[in-house]
Amino acid sequence: MVSAFLHPFAKPTKSEFITLVRGQGAVVYDDHGNEYIDGMASLWYCAVGHGRSDIAAAIARQASTLAAYSTFDPFTNVPAERLAEMLVGIAPMIDSRVFFTSSGSEAVDTAMKLSRLAHLQAGQPEKTLIISRQRGYHGTAYGGTSAQGITPNREGYAPYVGDVAQVPADDVEALASLMSERRSTIAAVLVEPLQGAGGVFPPSEGYLESVRRLCDQHSAHLIYDEVISGFGRLGEWFAAHRYGVRPDMVTFAKAVTSGYQPLGGVFIGPAVRAAIESDPNFFLRTGFTYSGHPTACVAALTNLDIIEREGLVARALQVGQRLSDGLRSLAADGAVASVRGDGAVWAVGHHPGVDAFAVRDAMLRLGVITRAIGTDTNAFCPPLVIHDHQVDRIVDALASALKDVA
Repeated sequence: MVSAFLHPFAKPTKSEFITLVRGQGAVVYDDHGNEYIDGMASLWYCAVGHGRSDIAAAIARQASTLAAYSTFDPFTNVPAERLAEMLVGIAPMIDSRVFFTSSGSEAVDTAMKLSRLAHLQAGQPEKTLIISRQRGYHGTAYGGTSAQGITPNREGYAPYVGDVAQVPADDVEALASLMSERRSTIAAVLVEPLQGAGGVFPPSEGYLESVRRLCDQHSAHLIYDEVISGFGRLGEWFAAHRYGVRPDMVTFAKAVTSGYQPLGGVFIGPAVRAAIESDPNFFLRTGFTYSGHPTACVAALTNLDIIEREGLVARALQVGQRLSDGLRSLAADGAVASVRGDGAVWAVGHHPGVDAFAVRDAMLRLGVITRAIGTDTNAFCPPLVIHDHQVDRIVDALASALKDVA
């Protein structure tokens, strides 16, 4: 019997799910008392771990004072203003501003809209083309679905938003060719610096530098989708810092609140700011009901304070080193075909005949959560508060699961 809840990214006819009831640190528990090491920080986002009473208390205080109110003109609120100031202090670009959304999908769609709008305001209405990469995951709203580089996630949803094109991932020549062909119409290039949901692929050597150079040559914006890689996951606040290549806009969500409240946004750099601020009579007609939601912003402020206070940005490198060492030991033994990742987000690629979903299910039986991507990849992105022995348990469970499904 299926439930009234239609689950996302699941078979609509599936009737059995694991019911989680609580969490603490890097562990979650189901309604039968089973515990699981959360090897995925839920869905790439729970950086500070589960059960943080300080975030819960901050949410409760704000909810009992001013739970929510629109930030459409003429209103604002203190948490949104404070969070924006904190965020621009760690932003990858100087002189940035922040536009708030409720999710990464909304953030991607907003960045695409703002790029086209900025070119229009700058007197270049013909610049509308958004270029993305194969394997890129940019959310499931219509803009992000249209820019989606994971084919199964696009199927059944056409027609897509117009003037959006994909090129092969890490293929500079293909990107340069398309940009040369459409040189006067390019609005932006949208990339995940480290591709996450497409299988965990760090950028190839020199790729991001080449994209930046091409964008400069064609007066196009470079948009980083850092919904997964932001807020310390790669050992720096953002992948833009990690790889040393400046974008014009950055989308974020997930770890900004560690999932304690839904919140996303866009860092808007100087080039885009200058265009949309050039006319004092211009009225920005985009936004969301919960943009700058005060309770969500308080959750983010508390979460970011924990990340700083507990040194979790640096901790990401320690977590990633231990995790990657363990995974590479399995590769050296021939148990997996490949290991990919950076910072504290990693994946293994399997040998032909090994099904990633079978590995996922076997690991669940052993009390460890992984995410199956396609049929040949299992990803790992644990909370940054995870203990070393829990990291080792992830690797041991993977090794045992591989033997079970062999």
